[in-house]
Amino acid sequence: MSLMPAFEIGIWNTWILLILFYLSMFIPDIFLDKEARKRSKRMSQFPPFKKKEKILALSTHAIILPVALIYSIFLPLKLGTAWLYAGLAIFVVALVISITTLFNIASAPAEKPAARGVYKFSRHPIYFSGFLMFISVGIVCASWVFLFFAAVWIVFWQIVVPAEERLLIEKYGDSYRDYRDRTPRWIGIPKSSISS
Repeated sequence: MSLMPAFEIGIWNTWILLILFYLSMFIPDIFLDKEARKRSKRMSQFPPFKKKEKILALSTHAIILPVALIYSIFLPLKLGTAWLYAGLAIFVVALVISITTLFNIASAPAEKPAARGVYKFSRHPIYFSGFLMFISVGIVCASWVFLFFAAVWIVFWQIVVPAEERLLIEKYGDSYRDYRDRTPRWIGIPKSSISS
């Protein structure tokens, strides 16, 4: 990775991966019935933030995603390198998690939190898939900037997750508390080593 990555507009740039990832958040809707689509929309609702949380979360979300997309237009993939293959493997995992998450939300009963599929392993798999996406794109194009975006995404988590969990406790009560007590917040981090 160099301090200043190459900038050139081209077809084989990282924008391809970002567009694929963003589409993965909407593609499952095509295959869902009307009721399941309605349930999957639950995911797109921002939780009721406190004023400071709202400002930080919305500014982070509204800045990082558009900047990443614009930057990706000028950033070539490292074709034919180990960087490309390693990054693509991580990217595929991110896509699978993202798509599976939406199907898991859509198939969850309306009166209970999503707790099946990827949700057995993480209470917030969609945020984790976003983190993996930034990491993978950083590797695919050997760009420290996307690795920085991944770090900013972690900060975004720390703002959004507590507010989202407050909303889920309010909405589902003991059902969500039980789920929270038995499921780790993040994939790969055992429950005993993190605080709820």
